[in-house]
Amino acid sequence: MDPLTMTDEMEAIDEATQYRRKIDHSLARFSAAHDDAAAEEAKRRERRERLTTRSMALFEQTRTALQRVVLLDKEEEEEQPAEKPEQTRLQEKKQRHTARNVRIGRIALIVVVVLIFVGTGVAWGAVTWFDAKFAQVSALDENSSDIQNADAQANDENFLMVGSDSRDGASAEENVGDASNIPGARSDTVMVAHVPADRKRVVVVSFPRDLEIDRPDCNRWDPAKSQTTDEVVREQKIAKLNTAYAVGGPQCMTKVIQKITGLRINHFVGIDFNGFKEMVDAVHGVTVHNEKPIIDTTLGKVLTETGDVTISGDQALSYVRARHVIGDKTSDYGRIKRQQGFIGALLKKVMSSDVVLDPGRLSGFITAFAHATFGDNLGVQQMMTLAQSMRGLDPANINFLTVPTVGLPNKRGNEVLIQEKTKSLFDALRDNTPLPGSQPAETAANAPPPANAGSGKNTNTG
Repeated sequence: MDPLTMTDEMEAIDEATQYRRKIDHSLARFSAAHDDAAAEEAKRRERRERLTTRSMALFEQTRTALQRVVLLDKEEEEEQPAEKPEQTRLQEKKQRHTARNVRIGRIALIVVVVLIFVGTGVAWGAVTWFDAKFAQVSALDENSSDIQNADAQANDENFLMVGSDSRDGASAEENVGDASNIPGARSDTVMVAHVPADRKRVVVVSFPRDLEIDRPDCNRWDPAKSQTTDEVVREQKIAKLNTAYAVGGPQCMTKVIQKITGLRINHFVGIDFNGFKEMVDAVHGVTVHNEKPIIDTTLGKVLTETGDVTISGDQALSYVRARHVIGDKTSDYGRIKRQQGFIGALLKKVMSSDVVLDPGRLSGFITAFAHATFGDNLGVQQMMTLAQSMRGLDPANINFLTVPTVGLPNKRGNEVLIQEKTKSLFDALRDNTPLPGSQPAETAANAPPPANAGSGKNTNTG
């Protein structure tokens, strides 16, 4: 029988007693849960108090040390006898100044320790939270047979960055069109950022969207769901590069780029037009160097000012998309140059003190970036690796290149690779040797600085 229906003498009891016992059991369970919650809260409160106490103690040490510096300096000035010779007074003043700098240095170290101690928990939680916001897709194949000299690339970082012109989810206010009149997704921008294991240089190689390729078998990509399907699209011997993404999404694009380069792509970064403008606006604009007015026959007046110009999100979107600019020799190469320059300018702004030391701007940028991007092996730490590698280098060691092509479209309207130059370029990246056409280190050390020293290199190797 149900224990609730029994007395202590194992005799049946009435319904009223059963009801009271059920209430008593419910109250007991509620009380136990309440006690557990209270105990957990007490533990959390104890941890917070312990952290606060230690933090306040460190702050108090810092304050006391500062007081000692100020008071000691004042006392030393008061104790200084007026009758000492000028040279002696200057010597003692110099000694006091040195000692004061040592004390201030120690205080600064205490302050840094306090900030790290207080901020580490918050920073770790923020990174975890932001990482959760990145949309993850399946793109990488780090065991592909197309990867050459894999051992030499063991600690290299290769970011495949694809700007997709999918309009899925875009609002009318974003002025990028929508999926109803521009369906599917195409790769509007394709770049590989190569960071070697020694972190002594960064090479960003762009690929024209109309590059002629042999497209392999690929699983079809569903841009609305951001995932591949089971449907296989058969290979096509002559195709444009941007069809790889339109057909097979990130996986297919990674296959093609690894086949061309032999690089081990270990990070995929996809950026949609939807939300792109927010990234620029989050850091209050990006400054680009514009040599001549940019007037596009489709987009109109993109940027009429010249020199160093700070552009907003709306302007930036048109700046990197413009393909029909009056004066450009081809539709791709002028745009590639603008895209490369803009990425460098954006990374420079994000890693500047204006953003890094402004929690609001930095948080806004990362949130906007997470909203506008998707990827594989992608998160705050990975993107900071790329940004910090570029920030810490001499600008002369950041190379923006375009994959070598003949420079003019063939009869099919496609750009064609110069195979020998392409092989030399990616051999140098994989083996971490000087780029084709550059001077060996020992020769360059004794050579006069180039005319573009300090500005970074932006070159079409074709």
